[in-house]
Amino acid sequence: MRSPGMRNMVLLVAVFAAGGGAAEEFPTYSAPRAITSGPKDHLFASYYAINAWSADGRYATVLETDVKGRLATETDVAVLGVVDAQDDHRFVPLTETRCWNFQEATMAHWLATAPQTHFIFNDRVDGKFVSVIFDMTTKTRRVVPYPVSAVSADGKWAVSINYARLRLTRPDYGYGGNGQDARSDVTWPADDGLWLVNLESGEAKLIVTIASARDKMPPVKDPKALAYFCHTVFSRDGSKIFWLARTVENLSGQQVVRKWETTSFTCDRDGANVRRCFPDGWGGSHFNWLDGDRLMVTAKYNDAVYSHVLFTVGKSDYTRVGRGLLDFDGHGVFSDDGKWMATDTYPDKLGERKLMVLRMSDQAVLPLGTYFVPEVYRETYSRCDLHPRWRPDGKMLAFNSVHEGSRQVYVIDISGSRGLSR
Repeated sequence: MRSPGMRNMVLLVAVFAAGGGAAEEFPTYSAPRAITSGPKDHLFASYYAINAWSADGRYATVLETDVKGRLATETDVAVLGVVDAQDDHRFVPLTETRCWNFQEATMAHWLATAPQTHFIFNDRVDGKFVSVIFDMTTKTRRVVPYPVSAVSADGKWAVSINYARLRLTRPDYGYGGNGQDARSDVTWPADDGLWLVNLESGEAKLIVTIASARDKMPPVKDPKALAYFCHTVFSRDGSKIFWLARTVENLSGQQVVRKWETTSFTCDRDGANVRRCFPDGWGGSHFNWLDGDRLMVTAKYNDAVYSHVLFTVGKSDYTRVGRGLLDFDGHGVFSDDGKWMATDTYPDKLGERKLMVLRMSDQAVLPLGTYFVPEVYRETYSRCDLHPRWRPDGKMLAFNSVHEGSRQVYVIDISGSRGLSR
């Protein structure tokens, strides 16, 4: 899975970039090991970059399913459970969900304001898309009447979007079952957009409407086009929200023959100070906050090739991360200490995805492996992206993969650096 030649080549790049060893050395990364197993498929229960581990690091939230090679529907119930690191990584089923997909799973988040046995996830209850706060000890459930798209680090706030509308515009990220009003006959609805949800009270407020983005985005010509919001995330201090606003034309039934236009936005948590992130034409795709003001978004840097672009909200200090080594659209995610960024690639001509780590101090890149994608997992809606994520203590990097023939969860153990800076 790992090419020693490529590894050594990039390590040489790292040495020269570090000025002869002044930068902290790369830690030691183990070979990947599966923490789930067949016969059923498993995946992390949330989107990439979202913490999957309980506060003590013992449990990781995981979905279990036997769906393969197709879009999950409202009749496909997935089992939501945890992998127990103190019990030989045994999968412990806890509950079920009817709101999930292969890209973002069920958007499970551990809640910092509650005991470390509490997490939130999306589900369908009485025909409506909602979120559920679940206590894995007592198995009790508290329903919040809005599905979550992002949760603040303090566990007090969530962002909600329209997953029924997303099902029409981006089926592999929405939910089946018409659990919300998709507003399918309105291109720019003024009564839908980003909702800020108080997770304690369950109340929500519409803070940015889809209609308000119309003048900030490229015009659409198709009268049946739909504008929509997706991919939301709070800054690490909870003060800001990032999201993508998109329009899609040429909609035809369940299969989207899409002509996309994308604009990246940020706003304050209350919806104030809405800002476009990039100049016209740069678009945006994947994202991760470095801190309260800086974030990385993959975008068409200088209206050219996709790159990992780091910038400060409200400023034009765009930095092309990786000095040309990361000029592609990947799922970049920073370690909690901000020293490292993991990212991945889409499959190449050989059907292989790559995983790598960037050292932020000098932009050196270390490849961690190449992972083959069997044919059954190349279907668009049920594909398996690696979607890397760090454990908060920085001692583990994890991802979803199918390189051993089924969809499972993998971890790479990380041992300490011998860098001169320590």
